[in-house]
Amino acid sequence: MSQKINPEIQATPALALETFANPNPERDYRIQIEIPEFTCLCPKTGQPDFAVLELEYVPDTLCLELKALKTYVWAFRDIGAFHEAVTNRILNDLSAAASPRFMRLTARFNVRGGIYTNIVAEHRMDGWEPSPGTDPAAG
Repeated sequence: MSQKINPEIQATPALALETFANPNPERDYRIQIEIPEFTCLCPKTGQPDFAVLELEYVPDTLCLELKALKTYVWAFRDIGAFHEAVTNRILNDLSAAASPRFMRLTARFNVRGGIYTNIVAEHRMDGWEPSPGTDPAAG
């Protein structure tokens, strides 16, 4: 069965990513979120791809609301996308919604044909320097 699926992910999930005010904007701190049930479709076969998404960010003035994040991620279930494209698209959408100081999205895709794929994409606010000992890029 051949499906025509757009690998550039032009079909964006039509859902608003909600945010709320950061309760401590004066401080650099990390928020870590694990999303273990991400699915999208293989753009070549139309079969489902499964991944664990690991999101880490240092908020500026906004934080992501978790229920809205969950609904946003679920919207990719029927969208065909290469692993690299969908990971970067999600990072772009999340960083546009929350404007964080730093954000890293790691997508750990399950094995397919004997190959595991991990995609790591990062965003850093222009001019932001982390407080000593809090640089998420350092580990």
